[in-house]
Amino acid sequence: ADESEGKKDKTAEDKAAQNKQDGNESEEVIAEGQYPIMGKSSVTVEQMVEYFNSSQEKYPAEALSKGGADSIETFCQMFYDEASAEGIRPEVPFVQTMKETGWLQYGGDASIEQFNFAGLGTTGGGVAGNSYPDVRTGIRAQIQHLKAYATADALTQECVDERYEYVTKGSAPYVEWLGQQENPEGYGWATADNYGYSIVDMISKLKQLGD
Repeated sequence: ADESEGKKDKTAEDKAAQNKQDGNESEEVIAEGQYPIMGKSSVTVEQMVEYFNSSQEKYPAEALSKGGADSIETFCQMFYDEASAEGIRPEVPFVQTMKETGWLQYGGDASIEQFNFAGLGTTGGGVAGNSYPDVRTGIRAQIQHLKAYATADALTQECVDERYEYVTKGSAPYVEWLGQQENPEGYGWATADNYGYSIVDMISKLKQLGD
């Protein structure tokens, strides 16, 4: 019996080593049905670019180059860098932006000139929400707002999110919980039905690209 016991341990060890090698440690949490906002990600800038291009929408270069992002590549790189700086998986705010702005085509209460990529401060009924001086600051504010939901850890960079202090810190560590209806405590980013789940669904499509 001892021998088979040892063998079992060995298999478990091999499996753990293999997982480590595949960089799948973070993915395991996802398999349990929740997608953490914080953490390292295997998603690349190229996948994010390809995901945007798959929408067939035109990148609004004229409007966004005024804020420092003249191409979708530059735009995606900013998301990647800003998310990594705060320990957030870059696909989360990026996909959230695609959802909130209709692939950067806007049409809601906020306008593209505000460099507000996730409806920060829009409360419905035509309220335009927050404005930022450039694209990077708008992305940083969104990412800091997400971090406020995800964890009680302090921000790495100086706070540019005016609404940071109003968030109950750590109330939505998982993307699924960003929707108030699905959040166990009723907190969350948005009131729309299945808000976080639809973002996770979009992320899974993004992850299938360029593998």
